[in-house]
Amino acid sequence: MPSRRSFALLAPLCALSLYAQTTPSTSGTLNQHDREYAMSQLHATRKLFLDAVAGLTPEQWNFKAAPDRWSIAECAEHIALSEDFISGMVLNQLLKSPANPEKRAEVKVTDEQIATLMTDRSAKFKAPEPIAPKRKWENPADAVAEFKRSRDEHIAYIETTQDDLRNHFLRHPAMGMLDAYQWILLMSGHTERHTLQILEVKADPKFPK
Repeated sequence: MPSRRSFALLAPLCALSLYAQTTPSTSGTLNQHDREYAMSQLHATRKLFLDAVAGLTPEQWNFKAAPDRWSIAECAEHIALSEDFISGMVLNQLLKSPANPEKRAEVKVTDEQIATLMTDRSAKFKAPEPIAPKRKWENPADAVAEFKRSRDEHIAYIETTQDDLRNHFLRHPAMGMLDAYQWILLMSGHTERHTLQILEVKADPKFPK
């Protein structure tokens, strides 16, 4: 059932003992490497998702492999809702709180490890109510259009922002302390996580042709 679907923001994975292997810029603003890395991740997962849902029929959009599984339409809605949910948390919560560079020592995962952890679909968890699919969009294509609008805004933001993304922190329930930049990477990884779920639906033997 949908309540068993995965949502990595609240995923209680095992306690992590991974330590950062690279040192982010301590100035707070993104260095060129960080900027390019985030943009490459955002572009790549954008394409992955859009390619996965391209050309689907209504029957394919709404097919469920089992009553307790999400359809592609539900996955797409969840991805679209989560995009603004996560970015809103970064822009409206993290960046409006005081910078606290002392918390850097509490960060135990590298930027690169976030994508690996996010795409581990071995554990399934309930999606929080604000981003659980409820057929907000009658046409699934509207959810895709909303995702594209939002993702393109986020790519443009990362390309030019001078915001202090490295010195504002929020604890993730599974990964521990993350800085605002890493939450952006998590947003991209979340898209990939649920696009993999879409590909699982499409690979089901009963998936409509």
